[in-house]
Amino acid sequence: MSATRRPCPSLAAPSVEPERAPVFTLPAVHPVLNISAYRFVVLDDVDALRAQIHAQAASRELKGTVLLADEGINLFLAGPPESVRDFVEWLRRDERFASLEVKESPSANVPFGKLLVKVKREIIRMNHPAIRPQAERAPAVGAQTLARWLDQGHDDEGREVVTLDTRNAFEVDAGRFRGAVDWRIDKFSDFPAAVLAHRDELRGKTVVSYCTGGIRCEKAALFMADAGIDHVMQLDGGILKYFEETGGAHYDGHCFVFDARREVGSDLRPAGAAMTHDPQGGVDPV
Repeated sequence: MSATRRPCPSLAAPSVEPERAPVFTLPAVHPVLNISAYRFVVLDDVDALRAQIHAQAASRELKGTVLLADEGINLFLAGPPESVRDFVEWLRRDERFASLEVKESPSANVPFGKLLVKVKREIIRMNHPAIRPQAERAPAVGAQTLARWLDQGHDDEGREVVTLDTRNAFEVDAGRFRGAVDWRIDKFSDFPAAVLAHRDELRGKTVVSYCTGGIRCEKAALFMADAGIDHVMQLDGGILKYFEETGGAHYDGHCFVFDARREVGSDLRPAGAAMTHDPQGGVDPV
């Protein structure tokens, strides 16, 4: 596999106002709003950004985890709805995060024990530095289109559609797309070896990689394309966005989340045997 990637495009400030991401807003029927979001974008000031984000989140009494790396940002936060949305608005004032797409879900309690803002080597660890989603994005398929493909049994060009779970085995056990390929990996950094061992089984099919919120399936799709697998796409926004837009058609069970809720249902509300709180402030997906 070639390690050569296209050069990262210039990130010079645009001459026009950057497009803002659409906001999906849940009704304020629960006292706590949980959000998850990520964006692959070149960051050259992670230490200063870590301090700013921690101060802004702490001042709003938010809890959860924010991961920063040279390749971007990955966050899971919870708190009063108005405080959470105010924090997102503050973050989007930085043009690098102006198009940050946020997924919302409600709960009765804050599922994190503390606020953590960490600087990491990768915001989702794959251990393949040649895979650079901050430089290029894999093709994506929207939730409603995937649901339609699964309804009809093939994509719009007549190819068989394979849903490929990129999550850890214990996450898959909480729920998965019906008939999905699951290689029973223990951590995401095991995914590349699994691809190389199974890639011949995927040839000639449309492969849709999926994960919780989109971050792992985005890297996964790039790796598979680099490994010579044609017709690879990522599920845009992951399972959570799919639940939001389709109600969970063709998906069996719940979606595992890395906080005290442990699982959410297709209505995005807690569905598992929730812990009282998560003393570690959240668990990084691995």
